[in-house]
Amino acid sequence: MKTLRSLYATAAAASMLAVALPASAQQLSIATGGTGGVYYPIGGGFAEMINNHIEGAQATAEVTGASVENMGLIMRGDADLALALADTVYQAYTGTDDFEGRQIENTRALASVYPNAVQLVTLAESDIESIADLAGKRVSVGAPGSGTELNARALLEANGISYEDFTPQRLNFNETADAIRDGDIDAGFWSVGPPTSSILNLAATRDIRLISLSDEEVANAQEEEAVFAPYELAAGMYDGMDEAVQTIGIPNVLVVNADMDEELAYQLTQLLFENTDELIAVHPAANDTTVKFTMESTPVPLHPGALRYFEEVGAEIPDRLRP
Repeated sequence: MKTLRSLYATAAAASMLAVALPASAQQLSIATGGTGGVYYPIGGGFAEMINNHIEGAQATAEVTGASVENMGLIMRGDADLALALADTVYQAYTGTDDFEGRQIENTRALASVYPNAVQLVTLAESDIESIADLAGKRVSVGAPGSGTELNARALLEANGISYEDFTPQRLNFNETADAIRDGDIDAGFWSVGPPTSSILNLAATRDIRLISLSDEEVANAQEEEAVFAPYELAAGMYDGMDEAVQTIGIPNVLVVNADMDEELAYQLTQLLFENTDELIAVHPAANDTTVKFTMESTPVPLHPGALRYFEEVGAEIPDRLRP
């Protein structure tokens, strides 16, 4: 890729970043997830920001199977940017767990964008009150190749539950919501920034219940995955949700290939953090898109272009984030 040179606009909208790229600048592909989750609107919103503020660049949000698939797309150069769960990113970077034997060492981060929350949903009339009650049930664990399945499996196995204890179904978010609504499955997992459209739509048509985790279950999950953290889903987040629900949260990371041009990575990072209000207008999950969250939550080294931006704004950058 040719070196990209930033030219700042002096137009009336002085607060908006405008960067001119050479006419030969390639199209940018952003790997997201299914249309019923948060990755797709967040990725689409960022693509629109790129199109509006980086002259000559055209970005497109691509529907994918989410985190695990997205890491492969970055490795092969089939996507320029991707959203993925922190545990998936870390496993890919270190070649552990699901990525044993297929390490993706060229993974670099631009930012941690917002945290996902593991959300286990069933109908209000169900007899499922805890994760132990999933035994013998039909349960969606997320789309194949998704971070949802990695999170669901880690949570369950940390608490002594395996796929052999229930009938797992690998459905995406919209399919999971439809199957719960229609009685084809008993419960389903989401690992996504709350609130998410597919659960909102399900709650508008059926009475639902979100399953809370105990303190012990959360602690067991944290022992299994260091990136897990306690997270509370606020009361009223979905129709019929009268009480807060305790679960676990996992950061979502915006990743690129280490080979991305340093100037482009710098411009993209600057665009994200200096126009965050535009992303918040697309989805409230972007309220967590802060420099502080990135410094605390990112599990792999930053791209040198992103590092340059964070140094310019005076961020305290942990050593683990320096390549």
